[in-house]
Amino acid sequence: MKTFTPYRICPLGAHVDHQYGLVTGFALDQGVTLEYACSDDQEEKARICRNWQERGDSRDVVRLISSNFPGEVAFSVLQYPKKQNDWGDYARAALASLLDAGYQLHTGFSGSIEGTLPIGGLSSSASVIITYIATLCKLNGIHVSGREMVRLALWAENHFVGLRVGKLDQSCEIFSKKDQLLFLDTKTDAIELIPQNPGMPPYQIAIFFSGVVHSLVNSSYNARVDECKTAAYSLKAYAGLPYAHWQDSRLRDVEEEVFLAYENRLPQNFAKRARHYYQEIRRVEKGVQAWRAGDLEAFGRLVFQSGTSSIELYESGSPELQVMHQIALEIPGIYGGRFSGAGFKGCYLAFVDPDKKEQVAAEMEKRYLEKFPAMGGRFSYHFCRVADGAALP
Repeated sequence: MKTFTPYRICPLGAHVDHQYGLVTGFALDQGVTLEYACSDDQEEKARICRNWQERGDSRDVVRLISSNFPGEVAFSVLQYPKKQNDWGDYARAALASLLDAGYQLHTGFSGSIEGTLPIGGLSSSASVIITYIATLCKLNGIHVSGREMVRLALWAENHFVGLRVGKLDQSCEIFSKKDQLLFLDTKTDAIELIPQNPGMPPYQIAIFFSGVVHSLVNSSYNARVDECKTAAYSLKAYAGLPYAHWQDSRLRDVEEEVFLAYENRLPQNFAKRARHYYQEIRRVEKGVQAWRAGDLEAFGRLVFQSGTSSIELYESGSPELQVMHQIALEIPGIYGGRFSGAGFKGCYLAFVDPDKKEQVAAEMEKRYLEKFPAMGGRFSYHFCRVADGAALP
């Protein structure tokens, strides 16, 4: 048996979902696949994981290996898991989310999980967690809606893994449809799927992997979230608005006019994070209009602007990804691009002209490796298409 969850990209709406902003996204035709068998099916286990010896696992055990990471993970679905700070924490997080929600589980599985693209910025963590939740639900007779799956997967990342992401990743991977732009209001959960305009020129998604792999939990991701929340909390106090608790503050709660009135009273870094938020919301709104009109060039320019703002105002992106962005701005055949995710990992996404994709890839590889020769053998590129979101159990 297999469970597949796609990766996602967010062309516009960078770094705003945790502030309840407006975002856009697509699911890709690449993602995470778990091949699995019930834990008491020894013959099927041996077929999936040939290097395993027969074990006397009870039916409640989850046992995993990964094509992308070393080692083996095992735990029971009957007990609330403990975080171990290894790749298995995403499976443990999936179990914890279900137990926390009050579901009762009795059946585990043995499986091998594999991601089809290099890890870094494609929301692989959300894809993996959704894959595990879906598998546990299927084996235990649990049926969840799309919104419940988003809630479970978001809880897993926020409360077990420890990464304060918003709901962009999970929503894209669940609700996306092929050739439709997902437009999500992360405050109201309103979703619109906007069909591709028949007059839009053809495109493909290029994913350039820089070779850099960092953990978001150990990066500056959570610090950026705190800076945004503190900016919102401070602005409300300066303006005499009710501000309640810091942890409940979001920039979505503060009108841009308030920000402009009190911007100079914020610490410089906080002001820059807030400025990125308000400008990004406007880019999302303009991008949705451009998509409806089939204007891929205008849409792409906004994606480029989002990438530049992520570097200059949000101050994220590794040096390698920042260089990729500058190169992409200069290569003919790229409509628009920015680094994917928070930029603390290693992928850059671009909308490219299919007739020029090989030239685009060759030029990116040449110029990037001139700057970072140590990434030779680690840099790679991949062409993807937009696809449907994950099937639910």
